[in-house]
Amino acid sequence: MAVHWSIGADAGDPLRLAEFWALALGYVPEPGYDDADGASLVDPDGAGPAIGFLRVPEPKTSKNRFHIDIRVAGEPPWDWLQRADLIRAKVAELEAAGATTVREEEYADERGSVLGHVVMLDPEGNEFCVA
Repeated sequence: MAVHWSIGADAGDPLRLAEFWALALGYVPEPGYDDADGASLVDPDGAGPAIGFLRVPEPKTSKNRFHIDIRVAGEPPWDWLQRADLIRAKVAELEAAGATTVREEEYADERGSVLGHVVMLDPEGNEFCVA
């Protein structure tokens, strides 16, 4: 039997980081959670895990070993051009919210190269991908 689980994240500014990830994922603040040194988000549909952000004094110092992939295009099969448009729209939205684009990765298929995913950094430099 599966267990309930959540994701924990260290943060310099947990409220700001929670605000960014709420926008990125369509999450909402966890009802009743009130902590100046932390924040908690939940999936309003109850399907995804909760995400907690805890203030820590040290800055991020290296590459993430674990990251979130935001899958805006849903599950395959895809219309690759429509999928690329969805990815680029989400990337622009997240850049406006403080994210930074690192690079675009392409996938090769029988038609040539198509946009696979975009590697980004959240406002505190944590890597994630939009696919």
